[in-house]
Amino acid sequence: MSKIVLITGASSGIGRAIAIKCAEQKYDLILTARRQERLIELKEYLTANFHVSVYILCFDIQQNDEVVSSFNSLPSQWRDIDILINNAGLALGLETIDNGTLWHWEQMIDTNLKGLLYITKLVSAEMVRRHCGAIVNIGSIAGKEVYQNGNVYCATKHAVDALTKAMRIDLLRHNIKVSQVAPGMVNTEFSLVRFEGDTQRADSIYNGLTPLMAEDVADAVMFVITRPPHVTINDIVIMPTCQANTTNVLREV
Repeated sequence: MSKIVLITGASSGIGRAIAIKCAEQKYDLILTARRQERLIELKEYLTANFHVSVYILCFDIQQNDEVVSSFNSLPSQWRDIDILINNAGLALGLETIDNGTLWHWEQMIDTNLKGLLYITKLVSAEMVRRHCGAIVNIGSIAGKEVYQNGNVYCATKHAVDALTKAMRIDLLRHNIKVSQVAPGMVNTEFSLVRFEGDTQRADSIYNGLTPLMAEDVADAVMFVITRPPHVTINDIVIMPTCQANTTNVLREV
């Protein structure tokens, strides 16, 4: 019987790459995001190329009522989720704390932290009932260190790091694995979202270097979720070779 994997933020970037890697392994997929047209396109691609079953849920993970109603709409055959990938997340702005934009802060907290909690509460309860499962949180190097002007984004990812450890303790007695994959610079829509569609500013982040690609992070996630039952990978920090930490990056001149 195929495993069922639920991936949040699956419509692009790391989430999409994880979905493709999971489909290659013949896992059935529940894909969630806000952009329905992208979810439909991805579902069609996965079913046509990998012949897996795919169920899509279109909702805003910042809104608990949407998360609950969407989850409750799952048919019974999709309720036994084996693996939850908490991938949905974003950064907005790059200002000092005194110049920060309130709605940036709220959206990062609501997505990166509260949204993760909303979906985890629902899925983990089903895992507890079955006494098995695995949860992988997509963190960040920003959850291990802080960098100038990263204040609230770093705070949310530090919270994900702490939550991962706490969840592992809480769910230990229920035989549920809890892991984190924390990447450095990844060339996805991350910077485009952070700078609100300013392509020139977003592209400049990656000038003169080779960042990680979404597929690199997806490979790390696949390593985590394909370990045998007696093995849990607690934490993976994955960086591009050109990046030592949040602030030391080697660029070609």
